[in-house]
Amino acid sequence: MPGEAPRARNAAATKAGADIRSEVLLTLAQLRLATPRRLKALLLPPQQDTHHVRRALRNLLAESPALVGRTHRAQQSYWYCTPAGLAEAAASGELAPRAGRTTGKRIAASKTGLREHGLALVDTVVAFHQAKVADCADWQVEVAHATPAGNLVSDGVVLLADGSSVFVEIGRTMSYARLVAKLERYDAYRNAPPSGRGKAARAPRSHWQETYAGPSLDRPFPPVLFVFAPAPRRAAPATREAAFHQRAQHVHGVNYRIIVATTTLRQLTRHGPDEPVWRVAGCGVGEDRYSLDALPKAW
Repeated sequence: MPGEAPRARNAAATKAGADIRSEVLLTLAQLRLATPRRLKALLLPPQQDTHHVRRALRNLLAESPALVGRTHRAQQSYWYCTPAGLAEAAASGELAPRAGRTTGKRIAASKTGLREHGLALVDTVVAFHQAKVADCADWQVEVAHATPAGNLVSDGVVLLADGSSVFVEIGRTMSYARLVAKLERYDAYRNAPPSGRGKAARAPRSHWQETYAGPSLDRPFPPVLFVFAPAPRRAAPATREAAFHQRAQHVHGVNYRIIVATTTLRQLTRHGPDEPVWRVAGCGVGEDRYSLDALPKAW
């Protein structure tokens, strides 16, 4: 009968939108903002279009109170969790407990580079997810760490499929001086003394060991990965990456206590983190590139 096929497709789309409702909400709660295209890449990679994701987003938006919000900029929609959406995601028990988790409304509405910075981080998450190096559920963004040199806020921390962790920083508009200062805070975090008295069967451990080393006492400090993304009125990412290497080699601890590796967002999204896209920073290190699992280990 005329019209039956379109109605069947609409019914299937509605069902698919309902099926991924919780996944869309949890992903937005974790990453703070995303576009339908990026959500599709994470949640429904076999699909050719974003119809099912958009249906799920509209369903979440239509609830009372709305669980997601959106901002339109330059013919693009940017989606984020509302406070009600964050509360439901937290109540599900599937979101890692974390103090200070915020919505992405301010980032989505930003007229500065804040939104593009956040999207570059999401693109990095997509690249790791598609390469099956890390699931999108194993990411945390904007993670604060106290250090003797001041507060360190990592753009991202990800638990890899092999059980190890890495820190991820997005280099877009931040000056070289601020990037190096952030790297120095990683060095301070690495060398911060243990707190507490430990346990009867184990000596006290520093915060990074308790948080990222797991039960392995000999697991090294997680690598710090810098991904250089394009930005208006800035040098090309490859140029900024090379300039950063010149400065990073003077930071104490780089290349032995801390492994620092860099790439560009273009290389990462084109080839994936498991391909030789990472260049290691430090004195006496060449320009060869390594896959993520071939990076040298910190001492």
